[in-house]
Formats: sequence, structure tokens, C-alpha cells
Amino acid sequence: MLELMALNWFDLTTIGLSFFTIITVQIINSIYGLTTVATTAITNRNKLSKQISEQNKNVSSAETTSISVSSTSLSSSSLSTTSSPLTNRHSISCIISSNKDSYIPHTSGLFDTLSDEYHEDEDTLSLENLFPGDQTAIYESKRISYIIDELIETEGNYVKNLKKGLQHYGSLQKHESLPIGLKGADKQEKLLGNVEEIMILHEKYIYPIMQRNRNNLKNMFDEISEHIENNQFYCYVTFTMNKRASMQLRQEHRDWLQNYQTEIQDKLGIDSFLVQPIQRLTKYPLLLKQLISEFFGIKCKPVLTAICKLETRMRGLLDVVNQAEEIPYIEELPAQLSTTNLSYFRRSAEFEAYHYRPRKKFPAKVLLFDNCLLITEVRKKQLVYRHYYQWSALELRINTKKNITLLTKIGESTTNGGNDIAKQNGNHLREEYQFVATEALTIAPWLRSARKIVECTRLEISQKGKLSLPMDLVLGAAFSIWLIWHYL
Repeated sequence: MLELMALNWFDLTTIGLSFFTIITVQIINSIYGLTTVATTAITNRNKLSKQISEQNKNVSSAETTSISVSSTSLSSSSLSTTSSPLTNRHSISCIISSNKDSYIPHTSGLFDTLSDEYHEDEDTLSLENLFPGDQTAIYESKRISYIIDELIETEGNYVKNLKKGLQHYGSLQKHESLPIGLKGADKQEKLLGNVEEIMILHEKYIYPIMQRNRNNLKNMFDEISEHIENNQFYCYVTFTMNKRASMQLRQEHRDWLQNYQTEIQDKLGIDSFLVQPIQRLTKYPLLLKQLISEFFGIKCKPVLTAICKLETRMRGLLDVVNQAEEIPYIEELPAQLSTTNLSYFRRSAEFEAYHYRPRKKFPAKVLLFDNCLLITEVRKKQLVYRHYYQWSALELRINTKKNITLLTKIGESTTNGGNDIAKQNGNHLREEYQFVATEALTIAPWLRSARKIVECTRLEISQKGKLSLPMDLVLGAAFSIWLIWHYL
């Protein structure tokens, strides 16, 4: 009996130590996170108070820059269009409220995605507050039912057409008379792109969502929006990047493809097949706008909110898809920055760029990727590579609504013309570029995307030093120790 009691106490002690270790690790992580947030807030408040005092001395009145089309304004004090002292910088990490001189910290958690419309569009916010949630009138409206039926029916036809096109042209490699220029898996991928990935997305996810939610429109639109936010529609961006290469390959083998079309009795042909993804993507916003217009006589806030949200996501996606077409054709792009090595493309915008070190001004297009910011020069509608910077090595300062300064951290590594700049000691900031846009509204989505990427990068860096043990590993080790001690 004493041996049994001793064994039980020994077991309890072992288990207790395991749980104590787990709880201790979690407490340390929590304390570390709270300390980091508090330290960051204090530092930013000190910077802010210093900035305000300096601005009060140098500027009699401050103009608040507000970039709205989102639920969270990205605003900044109006500074001179010329370069301002670095001590007065107004970076993306330090935002001033338009109503009070108070600091608005960036989000304390990582974004699930980097979708361009994380901040809700103004039209969504204004429309969602119009009506309460009565859905009875929706299904009584013949016009709304007609639009929904059209949406679902055309989605089903879209999936069928993609499957049929893949049956016709997805097995070209088996054809005996296939030209040499079309032989090989690389040529097949160049010809069709990732159209099969698009077909799978709609066949397995989007079309079933529409079918099962025919009588629950809110769920339908919310689920599709979630797929966009989770980057599952990024396949359209990839498809567009391959568009020109596919067109060129088809043009080179036009005669053979036309003969093959006659042979398989395909009435539309490969050109009509490969244009369908972009046509379908442009169709979604049009149908959603028709739905929104029909809701101005129906009181149903939840469904209207979901429609507006999806329409905003679709418009943003379409903009990114259109901008992505020219990325593979950037001249003088280093090999390490090929489209296969670059991360998700988010947004591009045109500026008049001024490079401080060589004192050179040129028309530029600045592209945002998840892992870097890419600067190109516009020459006769052709993009020429100039610089790229990793997000951890830069800061963006908003001077006015149309004026942004890019600063690099001296202690970080950047890339200039494909050559790495050696790391230096210190954490000073150096002005590299000044970007001036023709209109403020044209760069509003670009700024939102840049802000989100910067925030995510900083949060990821701040979490690198945190003590964290996987829960399954801790429990597995504790259970193994218990078994060994129990039976030895």
C-alpha cells in the first residue's frame, strides 16, 4: 500500500512538473508580448510628442492627410514637398488621428492574409448601415432571383467550358504530329498556363458554394470573399503573368493549332478557351453591381454588406490581375528576382521618382510584393529594373497626400542593381527615393497594401526572439518521461 502511494505521488509529481513547464512557457510568452507592446507604445508616444513639438515650432498649421476608401484612415501631417529632417519623419508605423493628436498603433496581431481590401471600402461601410436584416423581400424579388440564377448558371457553364477546353488541349503531348515547338511539359505549361488550377478552384469550391447557398445569399458571398482573402484567387494573377507568352506561342504555331481545332471539331478554338478566365473575372463585379442596385428598395443589411464586401474584393483583385501582366517583361531584372522567386504580388502605382544619391528624376512604377518593394523606370511603356528593397530594410514616410519618401536602414542589407550592399553598423535612416503621384486617389490602394506588408514584416521580426515550444512536443516529451519512470 505504501509502495502504491509512493508511486502515485511520484506520478503526480512528474505530471505536475510537465504542466508547470507548459504553463511557465506560456506565461513567459505573454509577459514578453505585453512588454514588447508596452515598450513600443511608450517609444512611439515619445517620438510623437517630440514630432509634435518640432512641428509646432516650424509649422504654424498642420494639414491632415487622409487616404480613405477604407475603414481605417492612413493619415499624416502635411509636410513640405521637399525633404524634411529625419527627426520629423512621419512613417507608416506612426499614424496621426485626424481628430486628435493621438497615436494609433498598428494591429497587434498578424493578418490572416494580405488581401488588398483588408480595410473595408467606404461604399461598403455606408451601405451596410442602411437597412436591418429582413431577408424575406429578397427572395420575393424576381429581379434578384434572376440575377442569382444567372450567376449560378453562368458559373456552371464556366466550369464545363474549362473542363472541355482542358480535354481538348490538355493532352496535346500525345498527338503524333505535334510540332517540336510545342513538345515538352514546359511548352505545355507555357501554352495553357495554370488554367487547370483555375478550373479546380471553381469546380471544387466556388460553384458548390453557389449551389448550396442559393437560398442563403449572405453565406454565399461571405464564403467567396473568404476564398479571395485567403489568396485562393491568386491563380488569376499567375495566369495573367503567363498571358503574353501563351499568345506568342500560339501565334508561332497558328496553322497547326487551327488544323488541330478542325480535327477535334472544336467550334471555339484555343484562343476562346484561354480568354474565358479573364472574361469570367470581369463578369463578377458587373453582376454584383446589378444586385447592389436592386437592394436599394429592400431592407436587409447583412446580405447587402456581404455583397458590397465581395464586390470590393473582386474589383481589387481585378486591378491586381491587370497590373500583373507586365511583371514578367521587366527589362534588366536580376535572375534572383524572377517571377518564380518573387512572393505574392500585391499592387503597383506610378510615380515621378527622385533618386537622392545620383540626383536623378524619372517616371517610375513601384511594385509591392510580400517580400520586397521593386522600383522600375518607365521607358516608352516598357519597365526597366532599377532597385529592390526588402521590407525589413526600409521605411516609408508620408509627406503629403501625393508625396512619399522611401528611407533605408543603414544597418540592414539592401540590393542595388543586383549587388548586395554590405551590412553596416548602426540603425540610422537614409533617404533613398521620393515618390510623387499625379493624384492622391490613384495611390490610396497602394498605400494600404504597403502599410499592411510593413506591419506584418515588423510583427514577424518582433516574434522571432520569443520563447515558444510546440504544445504537442511538450506533451509528448512529458508523456514519454512518465512512461519511462513508471515502468523502470
